[in-house]
Amino acid sequence: MTEALWYFARGSGVVSLVLLTVVVALGVGTRSGRPAFGLPRFAVSLLHRNAALLAVLFLTGHVLSLLFDPYAQLRFFDLFVPFAGSYRPVWLGLGTLGLDLVLALVATSLLRHRIGVRAWRAVHWLAYLCWPVALTHGLGTGTDRGTWWLWTLSLGCAAVVAAAVVWRLSAGFTGFPQRVERRVAPKLRQMEEVR
Repeated sequence: MTEALWYFARGSGVVSLVLLTVVVALGVGTRSGRPAFGLPRFAVSLLHRNAALLAVLFLTGHVLSLLFDPYAQLRFFDLFVPFAGSYRPVWLGLGTLGLDLVLALVATSLLRHRIGVRAWRAVHWLAYLCWPVALTHGLGTGTDRGTWWLWTLSLGCAAVVAAAVVWRLSAGFTGFPQRVERRVAPKLRQMEEVR
């Protein structure tokens, strides 16, 4: 049973990182306000949400399997308070911090209609912090941290997120609010002139 938990913890952690990478890239694609990856906006948005749900599911499996794994010796407290664990406290602390950030993202997404879009969006920017924290956690702890395949996978994930961020920061990126403003502003000016 211990070996099964160990394999599941490793696998679910790696899958979580890949899914978080997809979530960040699709989140940037959704924010562009235009079709991305050859898909209409609504499809990119649905993929983003479903990939996020899958990432949370695999992250939950990762955390729970480590909680019950006798080798890791995690306490329930270690899952939510960063840098308090006895097992590799810095690397485990980064994982805990990543989990806390994901929990904040999930909670605000579930409460989006109650807290408003502005507050939700402010917290949602934490996704840009959550991803490198998760990547660093994965590269710093675990039995696979020195393997070529994990480094290759991590570099691939980093390349995808870097490309998405570069696209997001580029002059060619037209976010949805800017497009709406360009369309609405002239009409508002016309209405002002009529008055």
